[in-house]
Amino acid sequence: MSHARVEPGLAIALDAGPTHGELVLCVHGFPDTPHSFAPLVAALAAAGYRAVAPYLRGYAPSPLTGPFHADQLGDDLLALAARLSPDRPIALVGHDWGAVATYAACARAPSRIRRAVTLAVPHPRAFFAGLGRHPRQLLRSRYMLLFQLRGVAERLLARNDFAAVDRLWRAWSPGLAPPPELLVDVKRTLAASLPAPLAMYRALAWPPADALARARSARPVATPLLHLHGADDGCIGPELAAEQQRWCSGPFASEVLPGVGHFLHVEAPDEIVRRVLTWLAAAGES
Repeated sequence: MSHARVEPGLAIALDAGPTHGELVLCVHGFPDTPHSFAPLVAALAAAGYRAVAPYLRGYAPSPLTGPFHADQLGDDLLALAARLSPDRPIALVGHDWGAVATYAACARAPSRIRRAVTLAVPHPRAFFAGLGRHPRQLLRSRYMLLFQLRGVAERLLARNDFAAVDRLWRAWSPGLAPPPELLVDVKRTLAASLPAPLAMYRALAWPPADALARARSARPVATPLLHLHGADDGCIGPELAAEQQRWCSGPFASEVLPGVGHFLHVEAPDEIVRRVLTWLAAAGES
């Protein structure tokens, strides 16, 4: 497995498997890095796929300049796919903001994505529609409001050696004791990247007219899609994913995994590997 290759566009952290294998991009979220996908990347490579985990825009050594809205994140994935697999459709596995980028990429270029898996974050239209019906989610999402405070949010996040990162992981995955080296990597990456990792949250609300137009124009996904959500997710409740099939016009499956939280690919890697491999192998159902 190769590491830390910097090229134009998104930088690649992990790259494993045969170069002729079907490309699967494994895309991280916040506060995280591609290295949390190491078990899945290794399993995909062993199954004959070429598994690549890039750093999202906003995370060094990927570009730290915007724009940072979902369509741009999706376009970044499509550009990486064009670079690595120009003549063959790919698959996507996205967690958190990586899931948001996955929805955008699937909507913008459905012919380029054969199958997709999203973890922990439902389709954006389902998320925003669910906020009004599930007031508890407003409490869970209050950190997004804090992140709108430019300068203040960055200082609070970085204070005391990024102690806020430890608190977020505990709150979002209450049953998880993450590997210490993983959180060291996350904090090191954030230190090299701020304020860019917070810019995605700011793009949700600013400029207001543009943000509202983007939210309203988010398109349904025709790509065969599997959504996996942790029953104990402290960031986004699984109830917000319950009605997202209306935003998925192609083959769709959804499952809530008991006993795991937001970082389900870290908490239950074997279960995630099994479900991802099964979904990707089901080509005849597409």
